[in-house]
Amino acid sequence: MTESPEEAPVSVYATPAPYYRPGVGDVFMYAAAQIHQAAADMWPGAPVVLERHVPSVTGYVHQARVGDRILYAKTSLLGLSLVSLLRGAAGSWPDVLRAQEEYLTRADGLLAREAAQLGALAGLDGPRVCAVAGMHHGVIFTEPVAGPCLGELLLREPAGTRGLLAGLFAELRPLHQPGAARHLEAAGVIGERGISGTFLRKFNGLSGRVYVDRLGEERCTSAVREEVVTLARRSVRRLRRLRMTLPAAEGTTLAYGDLKPEHVMYPDGPGERPVLLDPGLQRASMAVDVAKLVSRIVLFLAAQRPGEETAGRVLEGLDAFAGDLVRLSHQERGRWLANVVTLWLMDTTNILSTYLSAPTALPLPRLGLELVERAVPVCSFLDTVSAGMSSTVDPAGVWGRALTRAAEVAS
Repeated sequence: MTESPEEAPVSVYATPAPYYRPGVGDVFMYAAAQIHQAAADMWPGAPVVLERHVPSVTGYVHQARVGDRILYAKTSLLGLSLVSLLRGAAGSWPDVLRAQEEYLTRADGLLAREAAQLGALAGLDGPRVCAVAGMHHGVIFTEPVAGPCLGELLLREPAGTRGLLAGLFAELRPLHQPGAARHLEAAGVIGERGISGTFLRKFNGLSGRVYVDRLGEERCTSAVREEVVTLARRSVRRLRRLRMTLPAAEGTTLAYGDLKPEHVMYPDGPGERPVLLDPGLQRASMAVDVAKLVSRIVLFLAAQRPGEETAGRVLEGLDAFAGDLVRLSHQERGRWLANVVTLWLMDTTNILSTYLSAPTALPLPRLGLELVERAVPVCSFLDTVSAGMSSTVDPAGVWGRALTRAAEVAS
């Protein structure tokens, strides 16, 4: 039996208090009703069961059974992260509901762009991506992808890191070729998942300072909070300056934009082509993809703490992979890798601050919970590496020093 979003939630939302911030219950009830209604509209007569909520800080995701099919359903409110929404970035809950009605009529909604990107990628030689089962009224349904993810394979066979990453970037080669940007209209870019743009939105001006001062407010003890905020203030200040050294973001190549170890799947085994989830295509340099993947692998290792030997081998593989990737002079390679490290630190700051800012009522993915517990060592890593970058005149050594510090955090 399906449930219309105009029915079940109405009694809850129809007579709100004059102002109240969105609550997790409000958002989850609304999003679940949206998924039910979208599935009922697309597959009339098929029973719809929401079987398992998938914790996320960006959107509402649920594993759903529609008839005999298992699908993943995702919906978004105003294209905002759940953390921003629950913190009141879009106003009161009645404000959000009114704005969402208009948002759902727009052709440039976040998930509409994601569905379009998955469709466009399916028509290219690579990368392989998950299949879209349907898109309706702000809800995207995708087919599940079986098999181990990249993160699991790195822990299982750390000595194979170099080969796994080489295979992944071979899959991405059609995007990284000059001229690839012609496959993506400017309106189809998912800038919300860009590293430097996200960093500037979070840490710009007075609101950015307030944001940093409130990190860990609901997630950390007072002693941990004090240390995290002190370290984060210094790192953010340096990274804002370092951002000015980055080359122009726009280019003729495409970046996949949202590479994560848990979103690179190997349904046919580790020696075969991977399948990627959740694109965030941007007209940007390959360096964006390298930085995002390195950032998320290091955070994955920091959360898992697999031990010195395993972490060391993974990071050695990362180093060798980066050496294979760029054929430049020593000086040019140093500058390129310094740019990658700047983006890497910015991305790590972005995602860690999101987890630390999440209300306790919002379920976090396991990785997020583990990183909140490891907030001090990760923030210390950011502080140390950003300080070294701000003072060094040796860009060629920045990458190696960052990997050395990453090994300490991961082991």
